[in-house]
Amino acid sequence: MARRATPRPVFDQPHVVTSENVTRHLWGDAESGYVGDEVLLSTDTLHALVFTLPPGGRFGHSPDNRTVFAADEVYVVLEGTIGVIDPAIGQVVRARAGDGVFFRRDTWHHGVNWGPGPVRVLEFFSPPPATGASSVYAKTVPYLEEPLHANDDILGNWPMGRAAIEDKDSLQLIEDRDLRWRSEGTLQVGLMCSTEHLTVAQVHLLPGTASATRKHAGDGLLHVTSGEVHVHTPDADAGTWWRVRTGESIVIPEGFAYRLVNQSADTVTLISGSAPGYLSD
Repeated sequence: MARRATPRPVFDQPHVVTSENVTRHLWGDAESGYVGDEVLLSTDTLHALVFTLPPGGRFGHSPDNRTVFAADEVYVVLEGTIGVIDPAIGQVVRARAGDGVFFRRDTWHHGVNWGPGPVRVLEFFSPPPATGASSVYAKTVPYLEEPLHANDDILGNWPMGRAAIEDKDSLQLIEDRDLRWRSEGTLQVGLMCSTEHLTVAQVHLLPGTASATRKHAGDGLLHVTSGEVHVHTPDADAGTWWRVRTGESIVIPEGFAYRLVNQSADTVTLISGSAPGYLSD
């Protein structure tokens, strides 16, 4: 069966993505493994999706589905535990719910569900497929014939050789202690990554508070991981007041301002992704 390209949903106005209206896609083949994707957004600057691996699930690569791209990527684990592997060097990281994994262009990557239940991962990717950074680019990279799922150079040399071993790592595990925090008015913002292509952050908004009006330097997406938030988009043509609940996302296209409002008695936690920049002046 011929490979099917990942869909590329684009929105010219703010838009809430829910389980009812999300674009679904099955990635992969028998050799690479199959992955169920929920594609949230795919513009000229930002690609975002949630993928699911069932218990015992995995993905690797095949000649038609190569997992090496010309992009910065962040995985944010929403549910379960995943082993993320760079099969070119045998590095493996174990990421649990709330953790992130960051890697840069030219990093081969595989994933294995390391928990008893499903694993769900929010993925941000920039430059996105629309620029040719995914499968088009992957076809130009020499094929990885012999993937490694362990680095035997560590044996007999750990932890004494930690510095030299970690110097060769391509995958960076991001736990809560690794976030770089910013105080942005009422928002508590913990950066997971901020590169020339992509910024991903964990955002907290306390009960009964609202953020200042803000605008991203490019396209943005906010995914609610806990709580319920209202979003005011004053420049939108139609809807200007949105309710976004746990597990839902709101797309903020380039040029649109927004304000986060927490009307509940619980702290709201979101994951924010924007590309190519973070905040616009």
